[in-house]
Amino acid sequence: MNNIRGYSWLIGGAQGTGIERGASIFTSALALWGYRVFGKREYYSNIMGEHSYYYVRFDEKPVRSHIERYHILAAYDVETVFRHNLEGLEGSAIIFNQLHRNTKLSTIHTIEERLAHDISARLKKPINDITLQDILDEAESLGIKIFPIDYNEILSKVSAKTKEPMVVLTRTNNVIAVSASLALMGYSLESLQDAIAYVFEKRKKVVELNMLVAEATYEQVKSKGYDNSFNIKLRKLNKNGKFLLVNGNQTVALGKLVAGCRFQTYYPITPASDESFFLEDNEIIDLQPTLDEYPLIQESKILDNSGSIVVFQTEDEIAAITAATGAALTGVRSSTSTSGPGLSLMVEGLGWAGINEVPVVIVHYQRGGPSTGLPTRTEQGDLRFVIHAGHGEFPRIVLASGDIEEAFYDTIRAFNYAERYQLPVILLLDKYIANSVVTLDGLDTKRIKIDRGFVMTEKELLRSKEIGEQYKRFKFTETGISPRVFAGTKYAVYWATGDEHDELGHITEDPVIRQKMMEKRMGKLSLIEKEIPIEERASYFKVDKPNLTIVSWGSTKGTIIDLMEVLDNEGYKIEFLQVRMVHPLPASFINSVLANKNWLVIENNYSAQLAGLIAEKTGLFPRYQIVKYNGRQISLDELYIAVKRVLEGKAPERQVLEGGA
Repeated sequence: MNNIRGYSWLIGGAQGTGIERGASIFTSALALWGYRVFGKREYYSNIMGEHSYYYVRFDEKPVRSHIERYHILAAYDVETVFRHNLEGLEGSAIIFNQLHRNTKLSTIHTIEERLAHDISARLKKPINDITLQDILDEAESLGIKIFPIDYNEILSKVSAKTKEPMVVLTRTNNVIAVSASLALMGYSLESLQDAIAYVFEKRKKVVELNMLVAEATYEQVKSKGYDNSFNIKLRKLNKNGKFLLVNGNQTVALGKLVAGCRFQTYYPITPASDESFFLEDNEIIDLQPTLDEYPLIQESKILDNSGSIVVFQTEDEIAAITAATGAALTGVRSSTSTSGPGLSLMVEGLGWAGINEVPVVIVHYQRGGPSTGLPTRTEQGDLRFVIHAGHGEFPRIVLASGDIEEAFYDTIRAFNYAERYQLPVILLLDKYIANSVVTLDGLDTKRIKIDRGFVMTEKELLRSKEIGEQYKRFKFTETGISPRVFAGTKYAVYWATGDEHDELGHITEDPVIRQKMMEKRMGKLSLIEKEIPIEERASYFKVDKPNLTIVSWGSTKGTIIDLMEVLDNEGYKIEFLQVRMVHPLPASFINSVLANKNWLVIENNYSAQLAGLIAEKTGLFPRYQIVKYNGRQISLDELYIAVKRVLEGKAPERQVLEGGA
């Protein structure tokens, strides 16, 4: 697709054979030369064997999304070529292990029966007769260039130099695929070796081994003349600054550290766990060392080392939410992270935090459901669930970050909102944001302000006691916000219970108090709508006299913004309303933007849940829906086709996208 900026690279192989590590080397190499990258990871929910792949889109200018087409396919197993051979763009290339050329489709047991029959029907040959060569011939007939690489020759050379057995060296097949790709594009071997050293850091032997593999691969590519047979060439860009190459799990974790989160709980679940693993790598258990314990450490050093984060892996999700809630009662900024069925198990604890007005933060990474569903695939199917999770009614804020960078700042806002309004805050993300990588210019901590809300100190409590005022944790106030104390603070006594209660926390079933307490808690939603600026609740990318207004939320943001650029170059004026706080929904603002507009909604779920929510709150309905629910993220190329149909008046009211392997 010539109208989409940049280039696209795809690496594929069996799960557990280094796909992600290979992609890390490739993206790091590009970043070293000043390129902006966006990478999308796809993997099965098994440890070893099933097909895994990674798309990387890169350009000199920022890229925010992926395309399901490639300029280079770097395959080091046979299944990758069978699955992706037709995704090549004009002038693209397939790199493969030449030993696989005669492998039969019928011998690849990880290919689904449905896909095998589709390939058979396409080639008009029986499954038992189809080999990889047939697939390569099909690709070549479409103008895709084929570059066979002798993986065994490369590994034999390295084995001769290092005396490492071949069976060990096969672990470097991913580096062969990456090295051949970069060699085709004229990337320097020295810079690739720098990227290898960066990715493997202190593992000296691994670094040296992979550098030798890269060198041998470059020699083979050159000896075969491949480097002169491919038109796409990279150049070292003149960039003075440094990029931050991060994924969404990492920016959320960094946001928690900057926000002052000091207690993180979790029970392992995909794709949330990596956030907690990152925090574990950066935690300091000994939060308050003393001079008696460490006499050689200066007092200033002790102060510097205090205040890190404790990460607690609990026995289940119920324990995770209740432990985080208990920590929040003590005044510690605390959080838990989960996904899919994990939040289902947390719902009872969420309700307890709601009735006790506890400022706890929950980061929920959506994946395909229901039940276990698609543990490693993305979806936006939990919007309605998180808004209504829990029996009864209680206020909560639900934020939906649109991209990896936004997730950092929204994480910090989540803690501020939780403590200012004394309620649970859910940050709603998904697998796409969690596992995708992007180059950022940096994260601006100068933008950060910490708001701990209405907290009474020991001195204030003492003054109140001296004038005969009893501390009331759930005191009725004009705003609905009661004075909070940290558990254990002197001169403050109150009760925390899952039952309805009075101002002191004592259990009550009095109908008058029940009504007042419900109105006190639920009234916070109106206060939130008044106080939080619309810029923090929605982003409006406005244009004059738009041909079309797109409405969406969450991880579709980057794809839509990239699409707007493509369509602008074709003369179309597209504007975009991104809903960032989905509860309480900024209904008045949405109504002001969409009234009398031709608009469509784009969502990664079956029922267009945001569209339904907008209709419920405003009475407005989209003219068109574009949805996807096969567990794969909406790509830029398929969205372009779908929106062009709308602009040309050729689209049905509902389009279902189906891309992805």
